[in-house]
Amino acid sequence: MAEKVPVFISFDYDHDDDLKILLIGQAKNDDSPFYIVDWSIKEASSDWKDKARARIKRVDQVIVICGKHTDTATGVNAEIRIARDEEKPYFLLAGRADGGNKKPTAALDSDKNRGNGSPKRATASGGQI
Repeated sequence: MAEKVPVFISFDYDHDDDLKILLIGQAKNDDSPFYIVDWSIKEASSDWKDKARARIKRVDQVIVICGKHTDTATGVNAEIRIARDEEKPYFLLAGRADGGNKKPTAALDSDKNRGNGSPKRATASGGQI
């Protein structure tokens, strides 16, 4: 098996903590291509962006979980900008299979997505951004 890639998970703490927990569970599978090093910071502090930057610097890739409110998630948008600043690749992952997933406002039209092969951003479970 290939070496697993260390990743940071960016997600909306207020609405998508359940999706983070599910992704962490998937990462524990033997056939997972990645392992979770860290994730978004919940505590509000004046230096949270510095802490997020330090966490993102430690990984090879960032996974951005998109849910129904991700477009208004300030932290997710800041983490995307940090990933770009640090030249860390990231991709968008639609979290909700029932649809309504929102693309973060900091995401670019050219950003990579993971999913079911549809031209829209999608998950293997059929959710679309």
